[in-house]
Amino acid sequence: MRSMQDFSAQMSRLKEELQNADAIVIGAGAGLSTAAGFTYSGERFEQYFSDFGEKYGFHDMYAGGFYPYKTPEEHWAYWSRYILVNRYMDPPKPVYRELFDLVKDRDYFVITTNVDHCFQKAGFDKKRLFYTQGDYGLFQCSVPCHDKTYDNEETIRRMMKEQRDMRIPSELIPRCPVCGKPMTMNLRSDDKFVEDEGWGIACERYEKFIRSHGRGRVLFLELGVGYNTPVIIKYPFWRLTAQNERAFYACINYGESFCPEQIQRRAVCLNDDIGHVLSAIGHSPEPQTP
Repeated sequence: MRSMQDFSAQMSRLKEELQNADAIVIGAGAGLSTAAGFTYSGERFEQYFSDFGEKYGFHDMYAGGFYPYKTPEEHWAYWSRYILVNRYMDPPKPVYRELFDLVKDRDYFVITTNVDHCFQKAGFDKKRLFYTQGDYGLFQCSVPCHDKTYDNEETIRRMMKEQRDMRIPSELIPRCPVCGKPMTMNLRSDDKFVEDEGWGIACERYEKFIRSHGRGRVLFLELGVGYNTPVIIKYPFWRLTAQNERAFYACINYGESFCPEQIQRRAVCLNDDIGHVLSAIGHSPEPQTP
């Protein structure tokens, strides 16, 4: 078991790297939003989806997303509520805001597999964000017949306001303005995911940021990234750290924090709650520079 002394030493090292890095690359997975209170079962599920759970027999939001609803009116009644709760509401805990406070005056970039828009809601510059897997706040054609996405906030709020008995009015079912086929969420789940113009621009910005700091003192800060899609953040962060002797890798992930032996001397791996660690960094004294 980790001693308090070990934890303190790792925290001090991480804060030193945060302070002295020329650039900070944040890689964020689902664990970051979980730490911010975006949980999908238990009390939060009961608060917002107890009626769906009672009617359809599922007990968490993920299961509700995969349930084979018999009608599109039921499907969109569930998904409009899901999107409102997990995209247009703020997370219960200020974890994203605490992270922003740590990097807001620094040269940073964020790559994330999260689709809940929490970074922008916390104040992060949208030109420094790359949402690789989509956004709950966007619709796309389900075919798709064209590479364009559409903001859905107005439609989602109407669905929520006008749904009755876990069904929306039929006239609110979203359809593609080009081909008339049903719309769906802009989420990467198969080969039909639309990488629109905004996605392409964000990708280019991220790649340019990585190239421009290829030999600099870079902190790769990985937060809550698991093994669903390690090729997007985790493996590239390991590789980029190994290739650059001035780079440093930090992983904060409760229950799943480690790194390859090749970069261990330039790494900190904290098996702890992300919110606890960020709060401790923000309130700890500045490290002494030799």
